[in-house]
Amino acid sequence: MSEKKSPVDVYAVVNNRIIKQLEKGIVPWQHPWGEAGLPKNLITGKPYKGINLWLLNPLGYKQNYFLSSKQIKELGATIKEGQKGNVTVFWKWLEIKDDETDQIANIPFLRYGNVYNIEQCEGIPEAYIPMLNEKEVNPLQKCLEIIVQMPKQPKIKNKEGKSFYNPLLDVVSIPRGETFRNKESYYSKLFIELVHSTGHLSRVNRKEVIQQKAFGCEPYSIEELIAEIGAGYLKSFAGMSEEYFETNEEDLKGWLEKIRNDRRFIVYASTLAQKATDFILNLGYKPNETVPSTETKLEEIQEGGEDDLPF
Repeated sequence: MSEKKSPVDVYAVVNNRIIKQLEKGIVPWQHPWGEAGLPKNLITGKPYKGINLWLLNPLGYKQNYFLSSKQIKELGATIKEGQKGNVTVFWKWLEIKDDETDQIANIPFLRYGNVYNIEQCEGIPEAYIPMLNEKEVNPLQKCLEIIVQMPKQPKIKNKEGKSFYNPLLDVVSIPRGETFRNKESYYSKLFIELVHSTGHLSRVNRKEVIQQKAFGCEPYSIEELIAEIGAGYLKSFAGMSEEYFETNEEDLKGWLEKIRNDRRFIVYASTLAQKATDFILNLGYKPNETVPSTETKLEEIQEGGEDDLPF
């Protein structure tokens, strides 16, 4: 008789990895992917999204290409001795029947698996290994393109003395560019407010924006982290160098406290930040796609199973 595996708290697994990075002073969403490229699966070419991006990108590999153990085996390759897998997570849905009403509800639950960077492997056929990305990018031009090409762009005003997004008027206010120390700082701040603006009912319709709450409460904190993560993604997408990615010590302590106290906080915020940036970049945003909330139940069925990784 096979021994039944104990349930695994996947949120705790994720949190521990993010917390370790933050304790080292590394803020995953303030770490550009640069020449290593956006983390992708080597075989499918699909980019990792949401929390998976921030679990994989700060690992420091020369090329951000990963595979599951099953894919490595199918290539006839092997994992180098002593190498440990890198955790990624994904949602699966479970049908639950209500015994009283006979109604069936789809409940999301979190699974995890391990992936390996190509540097951790031996015997991968050379034809599968992409060339290093040496394409020259003009970050300022790319920033401008992101803003101009954003669908349903809110009105942007350059008059006020501080930056903010007003969801009632659907207006982004930001000081004029010359008041910032450089153009990169201007775009960095504008990206934060544009991510906030995606919460408007005409775009992503995010409750953290629609249901405005007081400073310091949970919805407010989640929305602030969504904006920070989303802006970090956009800056990296535009090709900004590391010098323009920064988080002050107070914010770092604040994120650490939130993540330690709420193990769902970072997964939820990362998922919504990805939806926001997908909308801004017009990258296949799905308006009817369900996002599991921070109140999802059925924690006892969180478990591993890397063969089920959807890559």
